[in-house]
Amino acid sequence: MSLRLLPPNLVNQIAAGEVVERPAAVVKELVENALDAGAGRIEVAIRDGGRSLISVTDDGHGMSPDDLGLAIQRHATSKLPGDDLTHIGTLGFRGEALPSIGAVSRLTITSRPAGADSAWTISVEGGQVADPQPAAHPSGTRVEVRDLFYATPARLKFLKSERAEQGHVSDVLNRLAMAHPAVAFRLTGDRERALIDLPAETASLEGGDESLRLARLGRIMGREFRENALAINAVREALCLTGHIGVPTFNRGNAQHQYLFVNGRPVRDKLLFGAVRGAYQDFLARDRHPLVALFLDLPPEQVDVNVHPAKTEVRFRDAGLVRGLIVSALKHALAEAGHRASTTVSQGALGAFRSGTGGGYGNYQPPPPMPGHLAEASNAWQAPNAGYQPGFAETARPTAPAGASETGDADAANYPLGAARAQVHETYVVAQTEDGLVIVDQHAAHERLVYERMKAALANGGVATQMLLLPEVVELDEPAAARLAARAPELAELGLMIEPFGASAVIVRETPALLGETAVQSLLRDLADELAEMGEAFSLKEKLEEVCGTMACHGSIRAGRRLNVHEMDALLRQMEATPHSGQCNHGRPTYVELKLKDIERLFGRR
Repeated sequence: MSLRLLPPNLVNQIAAGEVVERPAAVVKELVENALDAGAGRIEVAIRDGGRSLISVTDDGHGMSPDDLGLAIQRHATSKLPGDDLTHIGTLGFRGEALPSIGAVSRLTITSRPAGADSAWTISVEGGQVADPQPAAHPSGTRVEVRDLFYATPARLKFLKSERAEQGHVSDVLNRLAMAHPAVAFRLTGDRERALIDLPAETASLEGGDESLRLARLGRIMGREFRENALAINAVREALCLTGHIGVPTFNRGNAQHQYLFVNGRPVRDKLLFGAVRGAYQDFLARDRHPLVALFLDLPPEQVDVNVHPAKTEVRFRDAGLVRGLIVSALKHALAEAGHRASTTVSQGALGAFRSGTGGGYGNYQPPPPMPGHLAEASNAWQAPNAGYQPGFAETARPTAPAGASETGDADAANYPLGAARAQVHETYVVAQTEDGLVIVDQHAAHERLVYERMKAALANGGVATQMLLLPEVVELDEPAAARLAARAPELAELGLMIEPFGASAVIVRETPALLGETAVQSLLRDLADELAEMGEAFSLKEKLEEVCGTMACHGSIRAGRRLNVHEMDALLRQMEATPHSGQCNHGRPTYVELKLKDIERLFGRR
């Protein structure tokens, strides 16, 4: 068969297969065009999930009849004045969207430039273009897409349910709305039901001044995100990173609530998601994910946005610089947050009191700054070359009977986490603060303390060990024993001295002194499982957080251990002096704070 050129209509249909994957892709392209046209308000209407109708109306610059004729031709654009693909400052630029959409649907564009006497409309049906005609329309543009994929019916088979396609459209519009808070967005579905209605944000809101972007994020991601968000603002060389991230205890079981933008463009980039994961790996279990909205701005020549037809992927000139900026900025913000826990922790507790099902709302405020005498004492175990420091139980005063605390009310006012009053079910410590009470999960809290001590000890030269009076033999299956034996030198750096003991066992001679009395058998089995998941490609230094977290869990106070009042107070003081003590190593909260005014509401006193 001889070579030939494909007919233009078929070329457009092929292009449509890359650009127009589903109704949401059409909405994305049309809304991006509206934003590039300077729109201040964008209204989107869909029917049947976008199959039968997609309508996008904006109040942007509008187009003349000549512009309408060019707009539906391939590779026609007004967005590359210098014909330079390395300096792209707009969302759209390819000139493929409108002709691709017109090739697989019934497309109508009606537009009127500001100051023009009348509007004009042009139609494209299955790739066949009609001449522009006069029309009635205010300044701006309306694009209607009817019967999507009628010209390529095979594509209809790949669409999901109406509800699923509607969800994809909502997600696309929300992402674009996050990046443009000064623009109003509205989405309506069947029977003109409003699915999204976002007003243009202004500088001030009820309840106090907030940034435009955080206000918009709060409307889309929820009030709880706004209450639990940490601000990000970091600059490195020509890169600028802004946005908001959630505190670690405010997390989800999937990564759907992670929104990343590059120069105002929503992207799904593995590098960026990996950097977020790396920043939180010290605070969250592997099956939990933070909520973030991050905006990276950098010179256009340092990023290639032309690597994917739908423009959802990017390539950075210096990927290491980008990743380093994200990881350091997020870790700095998390460190600044101290032991602040999510407001949803106290809200859930109050809701449980009210109805037994959760969902109430509290009025959490971050703890006050740590008093000076606490700040001075807090570095005792972190001092360089300090070596092994005993746990809080060993530094406590002589044992006193469990029960009412001997600490006075004045002390309760002096400490952010209050003074210990009781231990409940030998698991939870109850403390009285100046204006409420705190309930501490003793195991989760001490797990974080031990973990932070292990990290500090490693940074200061190594983990001190304690020799077992009688070495302990741990029976394992052969692969597990082999994995541990192969990593024995690395485990020794962490204070765990082991040797092979036959084909299916190891012998433990020394354990990290920080762990105190340790359940050696379960610790070694958990470490063997951890090593199996890591594989052989990683050194323990690369996975230090995970290994230290596993060891800290086994060296912490267990639930069910009775503490005296001095031990409980010592635990509270060390929590105040320890970074990130608001959550354990798995992202669970270590304490719940209830304000007195909220407790009074429970009993009808307010």
